[in-house]
Amino acid sequence: MAILNLVYEGDPMLRRVSRPVTEITPRILQLLDDMTETMRLHNGCGLAAVQVGILRRVVVIEVEEGQVYELINPKIVAWTGHQEEVEGCLSLPGKWAHTSRPAAVTVKALNRYGEEYEIRGDGLLCRALCHEIDHLDGKLFVDVAVGEVESK
Repeated sequence: MAILNLVYEGDPMLRRVSRPVTEITPRILQLLDDMTETMRLHNGCGLAAVQVGILRRVVVIEVEEGQVYELINPKIVAWTGHQEEVEGCLSLPGKWAHTSRPAAVTVKALNRYGEEYEIRGDGLLCRALCHEIDHLDGKLFVDVAVGEVESK
């Protein structure tokens, strides 16, 4: 596994729409592994491929230690409720803001074996799913900020 370089705010890459994965190749599997290692090194709870300079619809999330969700071509298929919480982002270090997100979402995605599955998340998992899928569409958490973005 390898640590990947993060893409930071100001890089136009973060505003680009990622392309679907059409075939799960050894390169995609390596990307999943490297993204997980990179996310953990930076103490993140989610990472989208675009954040490491790769425009593919690939996401990893770990909100509970040891439970890594690998999502290929994720899509939100249902959502309910509303929550406002504080978010940050590995690509916008030191910035935080309250965001407006659904309270719960259901996401369909492929796993590393090409099998479709659904994941339902609420709380932090819901926010992480929304946050990372937004990255795949060129959106940042500051786009759904409620109030001022703070720098620390």
